Amino acid sequence: MTGEDAGRGDAALVAAAASGDESAFRLLYRAYARPVYWFAHSLVHDTADAEDVLQETFLVAWRKLPGLELSGDSLLPWLVTICRFHAANRLRRRQRERRAVVSVVDEQIPSRVDVAGEVVAGALVERILSELAGLSELDREIFRLCATDGLAYEDAAARLGVSHGTVRNRLSRVRTRLRAVVGSEDTA
Repeated sequence: MTGEDAGRGDAALVAAAASGDESAFRLLYRAYARPVYWFAHSLVHDTADAEDVLQETFLVAWRKLPGLELSGDSLLPWLVTICRFHAANRLRRRQRERRAVVSVVDEQIPSRVDVAGEVVAGALVERILSELAGLSELDREIFRLCATDGLAYEDAAARLGVSHGTVRNRLSRVRTRLRAVVGSEDTA
């Protein structure tokens, strides 16, 4: 059945569908799905969105048919009005999503890059790593467990088989050495 064929009997099909006749509604859908889809596609310029708008259009039509008083011979103008409304909503939603993505990206990208600061920070990290490499194996493990992994002194001492005081004293010395490295960087 084409749109023109359905147009002649739309009033009868609408009345039948409005009273719950699903086969009458299927005939209306078959007659007008293609033109409604292409109209939606011309508005949203996306296949998936056009398909969604088509489904939303016919879902609304199914719900509103019982109160519809068809003026004219064809259901198509009414369907196109519903379609235009849903396509506009979809376009607004797409714009909001795009703005949200752009604002998130804008927040994540620094407005300017401080190359000198990055170089200094990189050099400082290298000096700290070099200082840590010069420590004894026990001191490096104490630093890793307490400062990096966040273990308490007692837990680190139990893992390493040393006393709580040993962990506390050695970690204090390591931190003092690292402060000196950081302090010398600040004055440089």
